[in-house]
Amino acid sequence: MYKSLSKCIVQYLLPVTFALTSTWALSKPDDIGLLWKAESPTGKTSYLFATMHSDDPRITNFSAEAIQAISDSDSFMIEVLPSTDNSSYFIKDANLSKLLTESEFDKIVELANFHSIPTDVALNMKPWLLAIVFDLPKPNSIFSQDNQLLGLAQKFSKPINGLESTVKHFETLDSFTLDEQLVMLRAVLKRSQEEKERDFDILINAYLSGDIVKIAQLDEEITSLMLPKALWEKIRTKFLDERNTGMALSFIEKANKGNIFVAVGASHLAGNNGLISRLRESGFQLTPVSALIKNTPPPQ
Repeated sequence: MYKSLSKCIVQYLLPVTFALTSTWALSKPDDIGLLWKAESPTGKTSYLFATMHSDDPRITNFSAEAIQAISDSDSFMIEVLPSTDNSSYFIKDANLSKLLTESEFDKIVELANFHSIPTDVALNMKPWLLAIVFDLPKPNSIFSQDNQLLGLAQKFSKPINGLESTVKHFETLDSFTLDEQLVMLRAVLKRSQEEKERDFDILINAYLSGDIVKIAQLDEEITSLMLPKALWEKIRTKFLDERNTGMALSFIEKANKGNIFVAVGASHLAGNNGLISRLRESGFQLTPVSALIKNTPPPQ
């Protein structure tokens, strides 16, 4: 029953609205960009690509510079490789129908239908995953921006690795109790589709501006109002601060040995604990590359 949904679910796995940051100051005030050249102390040149986990056509027409950077790299790293274990998406020995009010149940059914997910499957999905899925516009395809970048890397026959292990990623998500996950889900259930689409458009526009600090600020403004303060602080610590530490170490190890192209969520770049600052502290020279998105499709 679950196998047919695995591709559809994959595009939602990387935190979107719940991927947040705690401090916004970059090392340099004029740092604006989504594609970054990272020159290592060992003389290797790599690229860091700030992604938005969406299939919106406004962000999936990649520039020649971005495509060439993938082609020139020795290997490709995506934030997290898709999981082959579908059981990671579902609650064990429980069903949401027993945990929800009648009105919440009705909303789950409505949103599951909107996102083309069978109701019985939705009711067995982990609340954190449903919260992420239900807080997004209806997808146009199963191929998010991250998936399309992965496809380009495969086209160029690049070795592909995860910046963070799938096991570690799910451990972070599953560190939230069922009650905490239900708070996340209920917060999303209270939002109208108009509110979700409005906020999504605001984030898209910030993304296209290349202002990674603004993206992170908007993430916080939108999400912090939805959740209790204690849960908000835990999300911020677990999803960004702790994960950034591991991802920076993984990037540094690989980039000191070879030329890599890394695609990672935009909210992971900004701030004193963000990847840009962490790489600079490790001796990397970070330079924004001006072009990222264009208005014509990439070559087939």
